[in-house]
Amino acid sequence: MRSHVVFAVFQRNFWSYFSGVIGYLFIVVFVMLGAFAAFQEAFFTNNVASLDQLNKLFPQLLLFIVPAITMSVWSEERKLGTEELLFTLPVSDLEVMIGKYLAVISVYSVALLFSLTHALVLAFIGHPDAGQLATTYFGYWLAGCALLSAGMMASYLTNSATVAFILGLVICMVPVFIGMIPIPGFLAYILGSDQFFDQMSVARQLEPLGMGLIPPSSILYFASIAIFMLYLNLVLIGQRHWRGGVRGTSMGVQYFARAVSLGLILISVNVLAANLNRSIDLTAESVYSVSKTTRDLLSKVTDKRPVTIQAFVSRDVPRDYVPIKTTLLGLLGQYEQVSNHNVSVRIVTIDPATPQAEEAKKFGIEGRKVQSERAGRVQVDEVYLGVVINSGANEVVVPFFDVGLPVEYELTRSVWTAAAEKRRTVGILETDAKLNGGFDMSSFRSSPEWRIVTELKKQYNVETVSAASPIDESKYDVVLAVLPSSLTQNDMQNFVDYVKKGKPVLIFDDPLPATNPSLAPRQPKPRAGGNPMMQMGQPNEQKAEGGKATSLVNSLGIQWNYDQVVFDFTAMKLHPEYGELLRPEIVSISRQSGVEAAFNNKSEITSGLQELFLFFSGTIRPREGSKLEFTPLLITGKSSGLLAWDDLVKNSFMGVQIEDDPVRVIDDDIHVIAAEIVSPKTADAKINVIYVADSDIISDWFFFVRERKQFHLNLDNVTFVLNAVDHLAGDSSYIELRKRRPKHRTLIKVEEQTAKFIDAATKDRQKAADEAKTALEEAKKRFAEKVDKIKNDATLDDQTKQIQLAIAQQEEQRRIEVEETIINQRKEKSIERSKVESESNVRAVERMYYAGALIVSPIPAVLLGLIMLLLRKAGENKTISPTRRRQK
Repeated sequence: MRSHVVFAVFQRNFWSYFSGVIGYLFIVVFVMLGAFAAFQEAFFTNNVASLDQLNKLFPQLLLFIVPAITMSVWSEERKLGTEELLFTLPVSDLEVMIGKYLAVISVYSVALLFSLTHALVLAFIGHPDAGQLATTYFGYWLAGCALLSAGMMASYLTNSATVAFILGLVICMVPVFIGMIPIPGFLAYILGSDQFFDQMSVARQLEPLGMGLIPPSSILYFASIAIFMLYLNLVLIGQRHWRGGVRGTSMGVQYFARAVSLGLILISVNVLAANLNRSIDLTAESVYSVSKTTRDLLSKVTDKRPVTIQAFVSRDVPRDYVPIKTTLLGLLGQYEQVSNHNVSVRIVTIDPATPQAEEAKKFGIEGRKVQSERAGRVQVDEVYLGVVINSGANEVVVPFFDVGLPVEYELTRSVWTAAAEKRRTVGILETDAKLNGGFDMSSFRSSPEWRIVTELKKQYNVETVSAASPIDESKYDVVLAVLPSSLTQNDMQNFVDYVKKGKPVLIFDDPLPATNPSLAPRQPKPRAGGNPMMQMGQPNEQKAEGGKATSLVNSLGIQWNYDQVVFDFTAMKLHPEYGELLRPEIVSISRQSGVEAAFNNKSEITSGLQELFLFFSGTIRPREGSKLEFTPLLITGKSSGLLAWDDLVKNSFMGVQIEDDPVRVIDDDIHVIAAEIVSPKTADAKINVIYVADSDIISDWFFFVRERKQFHLNLDNVTFVLNAVDHLAGDSSYIELRKRRPKHRTLIKVEEQTAKFIDAATKDRQKAADEAKTALEEAKKRFAEKVDKIKNDATLDDQTKQIQLAIAQQEEQRRIEVEETIINQRKEKSIERSKVESESNVRAVERMYYAGALIVSPIPAVLLGLIMLLLRKAGENKTISPTRRRQK
């Protein structure tokens, strides 16, 4: 193949595309459609600086641009009769085809280059991952190159550009929409998969590239389409050689057989390559590659205590679980190599109701029912994605890797836990929180074990600690105490004595536990025997110091008000899409709150965390004169304040009732939610405590959100708690690994704009609440003045005063009730108006950026088109004789 011939054909076809306005017009429309898909409403709702929305629609976008580029590449040659002239030249069919293919690839590359304005807009709005953007555009280029070969073939089938466009569209629809075609049962049985078509779709192959990975299987897939279609191109071009003429023998059947054989070979190679889980990771945090922490830990596994990993994985998994399966299998292959084969891996592919499925169940790994949509139908699949790890007599089971579970962390921790000869011990203090579950005497029901306990058992020996007697100070590496304010006086004294001995203790106490408000320190201790009618005459146990935990907080040198709740408007600013569900007492700890020290960067516990949610939490601060070292770990934003228990909670026969909209006064201060409290090295008394003024931070709900990535939330509650336990236990091996994940890259510019409106709405709400409170106080003040006037009237006897006081009380009570109703209605209207206005302003900001993206994206292509048009006009004028030009 001669390069100068290929280059000559390339130049001729490349420049001919840009010889008219139509070529530029197609590129402008392509870029505008891309902007329309990339920056639609869901883009702003998700608040993630990526091209995820464009990734979903890009295969469909190719159905427009590919036929537009290729429709004239052969059809115009045939229409003008230049095809025969071209092949009479001393050039080969292959040289002509390659030259034309390189030309359409170059045209498509130019169009894709102009679409980089999407990345520029994204970089202006937020801080996207450059590596992820690079692989995303590489995927776009690969997909386009593959389908261009199909478009070229369609163009050769006709001498009409319009018909060629339609044929190209139809042919390209096959790999684009094949995943939506339901596969018949008999064919699924033959192929061994009911997702074979889905795996052969363009969208499925683009997924890992959009995540920041370059998998060889995807490259091979797109290369296979290009090879197959280019072969068909070559066969069609050369048909003048093999048709045979009137007396010759046609070789059509032979070439058909060759094409089928080539197709089957390419499909087989792709099926085999699908099992190769080696990908190049270009993400900024390299989250899909084995980390240094994992390498260090695996290198410590010796041949004296080898580790065996058995992975039980479904043959086919729903689309949401494909990245998890890919990552899991890819990491397992790397673990075997990194450990010098001291870690052996066995992968068991499972189909439902097979002996392999029964084998998995023996290890406690059962199929998870997962709902998914396939070929337009909703169906439930039984998915296996679990591992069992053995080393000697030790066994660790991870029953299921859900979509939000950090795969590398779970694998590495499980491997090292199984390989370790001895585990550390975590003690769970017995309190009314009942973390270990068991039978609840107050309700006569069994309560399940909290998920935090289940999680700790994967790494530690977990035992129950009773404070009814002095706690053994040599038995536990860490003691976890949730709601110690519920302890009795004797238990509290034993617990405080243990804390004063300098033993590592992690404390969670809460002025208002959202998971069970009846356990609040202000509430009485639950009766141990259930029905209070059965316990008449028996004294109820009392909380130590009335639930204030005075002796505990004094020993820690901190101030904790057991009846004050923190509120903060940060969560409502960062997650406006959940404005109806959030309230200021749901506190978001985030550096985007405007407080850089929201997470302590100097502490291994909190450095690298991105966001936590707290429900009705309290606050702590160091006492004046305390000699203990107080290191804040979690701090609220500045748009926060404190609510007194009586302003937030009302007790009724139904239990604790929380006010929907109490009067909140922002104090423009920051509040510490969690801190590490230790004694100076020179001190006689030893304290080693992490105190968190919230117990809901470890509730089961956060494990559910973490595993399923519910509500598009990436919360670090579980990570924070596990980091705190590891830090106190003196085992920092997993802390860095646990934090390893993609950085939460948000739309900073949009957040800055919308935050102003949310702040204004917050101030309006607070103003309305203050005005309502002032008006009610004035009404009550008038009543008090009227009462004083009657009482001080010397002309009235006592009986008359009592009668007039009763009448005045009734009248004023009715008047106050009416005024209170009117005031509250006015307040609610004001708040609702402010809310609607804020939401309208937020939508306006989003529409502004959306419109800006639509306008800015095609500008470079339009400008280049105008410049080329002007240069062409100028060139034409130079070649025309002045005497032949039209005179004005």
